[in-house]
Amino acid sequence: MEDIREAVEDSMDMEIDLSNLGTVNTMFAALFSKLGVPIKTTISANVLEEALNGTVTVRPLPIGTSVSGKVDKQCAHFFGVTINDEQAECGIVVRVTSTAQSKFKLLYFEHDINGGYGLALQEDSEKTGKVTSAGMYFLHFQVYRMDSTVNALAIAKDPESAFFKRLEGLQPCEVSELKSGTHIFAVYGDNFFKTATYTIEALCAKSYEDTTEKLKDIESQILRKRNELRQFETEYRKALARFQEVTNRYTQEKQSVDELLKQRDSIHATFTVTRPPSGISNLSNGSSSKVPGETESPTEDGNSDGKDKSGKKKWFNLNLMGSDKKLG
Repeated sequence: MEDIREAVEDSMDMEIDLSNLGTVNTMFAALFSKLGVPIKTTISANVLEEALNGTVTVRPLPIGTSVSGKVDKQCAHFFGVTINDEQAECGIVVRVTSTAQSKFKLLYFEHDINGGYGLALQEDSEKTGKVTSAGMYFLHFQVYRMDSTVNALAIAKDPESAFFKRLEGLQPCEVSELKSGTHIFAVYGDNFFKTATYTIEALCAKSYEDTTEKLKDIESQILRKRNELRQFETEYRKALARFQEVTNRYTQEKQSVDELLKQRDSIHATFTVTRPPSGISNLSNGSSSKVPGETESPTEDGNSDGKDKSGKKKWFNLNLMGSDKKLG
């Protein structure tokens, strides 16, 4: 398990060339990716070499249109987007989406002096809602991309920090505008085993002026929020430590109060006349003076009504005296 953890940590610090991985290692990489581990992958050397040699097939992608297709793993489909001066001035957006949630890369190539194309930019697809997507925005102001692998290892070790590190992956894009002419983009299949399904589209920002302003505004807000979160994290950590301190004291104080009240109840219980039985009971406690187990003898005439039998004896003696006189 330790070896797997170290392998995952290493994968966050390096890019993996899937073309050099065996089937078993590719399966492990696919499993980790499925579990949410961000694994960086490189672009196949064959694709880059063919682009530099200018031997790739470039399909036209006119502004305002979209093209759908399927690209094999570690392969690329190339597209040429031609823009005029007005479109270049307004700004260009190229986006790729996949309703099948395929993994892919959106690539941008610059013309090489030898007639080929050299890789200049790349964007990895990210899951956004029910689709995966990637986009490049050439809008004449600084735009940003989100790199999910930034601080991924720190987040894995401390999940609580995930919220505070969530905006740390916001990185500035290197190119903010394009000149008029034909520009080369490509969709690279980045799935581990199967082909990637995609739709690529090229748009002129002139038709999306309101959307462009909203993007500029929202990214400014995100940058401010990132700085605020950095400060808030310090405050939160201090408050959390204080909370843990008072929570521990709460538990201790509760136990202390419960114990004191328990002792108080025990002391109260000792104030009682009730005593455990011990031989003959004391008369002062209202119990009988007879020895336990002794029963009351019945009266001589068989009654037990409690009347004094001395009266009966006296009457009996008087009758005997009267009888004697008559006899004399």
